[in-house]
Amino acid sequence: MIEVQHLTKRYGPTTAVNDISFTVEKGEVLGFLGPNGAGKTTTMRVLTGYMPATEGKAIVAGYDVFEQPLEAKRRTGYLPETPPLYPEMTVRDYLMFVSRIKGVPRADRKSRVQDVMERTRVADMAERHCGKLSKGYRQRVGLAQAIIHNPEVLILDEPTAGLDPKQIIETRRLIKELGGDHTIILSTHILPEVSQTCQRVVIINKGHVVAVDTPDNLTARLRGSETMYMQIEAPSSANVKGALESIPGVSSVSVPDMRGPIATFEVNSGAGQDVRRQLASAVVSSGWGLLELRPLRMSLEEIFLHLTTEDTAQQPVVEEAVHE
Repeated sequence: MIEVQHLTKRYGPTTAVNDISFTVEKGEVLGFLGPNGAGKTTTMRVLTGYMPATEGKAIVAGYDVFEQPLEAKRRTGYLPETPPLYPEMTVRDYLMFVSRIKGVPRADRKSRVQDVMERTRVADMAERHCGKLSKGYRQRVGLAQAIIHNPEVLILDEPTAGLDPKQIIETRRLIKELGGDHTIILSTHILPEVSQTCQRVVIINKGHVVAVDTPDNLTARLRGSETMYMQIEAPSSANVKGALESIPGVSSVSVPDMRGPIATFEVNSGAGQDVRRQLASAVVSSGWGLLELRPLRMSLEEIFLHLTTEDTAQQPVVEEAVHE
């Protein structure tokens, strides 16, 4: 549905986006992450036809955004970082205006405007002027204008910026509902937002794509091993660490915390090896108490810092799976 091939954007001597490539499948919600100045907004502006690329190719809903810009734009809804509102218009009038310029059939405009106002929770502000809205309401009206023509593709730049916690939860729920019927690229600095709404992530740093994959796959590949967290109750004389290390497939065991008879263990095994059954069996057969056993994964914050911090920068981590 979206295909970016070797995209580059230069501003004079400055290269904002440098030879990036990625795809977004139909109905997928893709998180687009990166520190400030990484090139996220520039990439979105190129995809929406707001500005041309210096080199490369971008295809949206089957149309080349450079060679067939109008067809691509008809199939795209865009929420920029600053919502494009007219302060002198009421919310209803503004959305009616947008519905006209985006080609919503005349007979459907009123019902469509009412529907998007209700979906984005701005119906109570329908008669208020956009210039008198709070930042949170302006953001939600911006989202309403992006979806009013029911586009195949949605490109959302910081869609929850300025919202209160309740509004953030509602907007995340709406984005998840839109996924499947729409293909979505979501740019955000709020990492938990990506974990809760996106199937895959693209991480960009200094104009380069440094990772394209699911958070779980990134965790496994960056660690290079599987890690299990265990909490065990055993006599102080018991050699629990030694018993765990003797299990086939276990590569190392660390003890980050010990309080009386209860100790926590981090057990590493080779990538792709599942030793949970053997770990549980060893503990139970020894007569110890198994209080907790679960996979220990890197958080999205850890992955993000690992891939965007100069001291830990490494070669791009790109997904290995090939989409059919």
